Amino acid sequence: MEFQRAILVAIRGAVLDIRFAGPPLPPLESMLHIQARDGPAVQAEVQAHLDVNRVRAIALATSEGLRRGDPVVASGCPLEIPVGPALLGRLVDVTGTPGDLLAPLPQGVPRASIHRAPPELVRRRTESERFATGIKVVDLLTPLVQGGKAAMFGGAGVGKTVLVMELIHAMATAYQGISVFAGIGERSREGHELLLDMRASGVLSRTVLVYGQMNEPPGARWRTPLTALAIAEHFRDQERQNVLLLMDNVFRFVQAGAEVSGLLGRQPSRVGYQPTLASEVAALQERIASVDHAAITAIEAVYVPADDFTDPAVSALAAHMDSLIVLSRTMAAEGMYPAVDPIASSSVLLDPLLLGSRHVDIAIEVRTLLEHYRELQDVIALLGIEELAAADRTKVARARRLQRFLTQPFVATEAFTGIPGCAVPIAETLDGCAALLSGACDDWPESAFYMTGSLQQVRARLGAAAAAGRNGN
Repeated sequence: MEFQRAILVAIRGAVLDIRFAGPPLPPLESMLHIQARDGPAVQAEVQAHLDVNRVRAIALATSEGLRRGDPVVASGCPLEIPVGPALLGRLVDVTGTPGDLLAPLPQGVPRASIHRAPPELVRRRTESERFATGIKVVDLLTPLVQGGKAAMFGGAGVGKTVLVMELIHAMATAYQGISVFAGIGERSREGHELLLDMRASGVLSRTVLVYGQMNEPPGARWRTPLTALAIAEHFRDQERQNVLLLMDNVFRFVQAGAEVSGLLGRQPSRVGYQPTLASEVAALQERIASVDHAAITAIEAVYVPADDFTDPAVSALAAHMDSLIVLSRTMAAEGMYPAVDPIASSSVLLDPLLLGSRHVDIAIEVRTLLEHYRELQDVIALLGIEELAAADRTKVARARRLQRFLTQPFVATEAFTGIPGCAVPIAETLDGCAALLSGACDDWPESAFYMTGSLQQVRARLGAAAAAGRNGN
């Protein structure tokens, strides 16, 4: 469809008003190209039809340098970005333009729209295949499934990004799959460090990095996860490969949507969020699914503002998740990393039909014991552990050992801690927890369980400490 000549008539930061000579107007979510007199062209997405001649759009790049009267070209199509194997090992922005100072993408790279309907129900795969991460507390209490969605909820500084980086490493080494990382509102330092870490670990060749940085306009941050999702969908549907989609941080996607909504003059909803919060989150999350031949598995970091888990954005995102990994500030302060709260975290996949009765029974017993310990902590703080009954003292001792056994050194933190990272098979995690619950390790010191892998490694650590003591004597 051909559109009438158009010019830019108003600029208010990232909000642009464009007047066409006459109808038809370009459809919503289609792209406009503003030809700046000084500097590169700016792409904008149509968000509203103001009248028969004018549209309002959100710029996907800085509007600096634009002037009223600049010519505008309407494409009539949504934003289309390059997709496919040519993007592996590359860092791109919201429009698919490389930002890693390497060679430009080759000619003839296929392109795909960032706006797309979710897969039909008849195409979706119903059987569930477990996604083993090698992280003990995650595999035990909040198991993941291929084609599922898991979210890591936590405030600032509790370890969300480190957990995301460890999962990238697990996917690249254990599954030899494709990873697509969406950095939404990331700081430049964080993005640079992640790029260097992935180059050093050798997983970058199987990864696509998509960044909408913190200093970019809200429109770019708002559409960054859709760009990453379009790339992941191409690998799933055309290349028939399983994809791990990682997003850090999805809260900033909601935050950018609230900024866009405010700039467009929409009436705010609860706590100042956009009235379209639920539909925007659903449009993103419902596209993440398994189909007959491949799956997109999503793991998303979600910032919890002021540690308030009743926040509307947090609630809207949690409604779409299969597994909720809640990171605890209290556990982080105690040095229990990963700081996963075993009580608040949950998964719909913790089902005997999917995982077997032994796994579910052990997980329930672990959670019950740790919850009982948490209930007794106030009594211990006031009166001391000696005032507890003998049975409760035994449970507290086992819970403390179990809490430390569920800590684990990561490959992502090896350079800072000096402790080699490790991945623990699910069977060894279950065996270790079962031994601790049964009392087989009651005479082992608590410190032996901290920041280690399987029970065999704990035993080896004890043996090494005993040998060193003998040699010292």
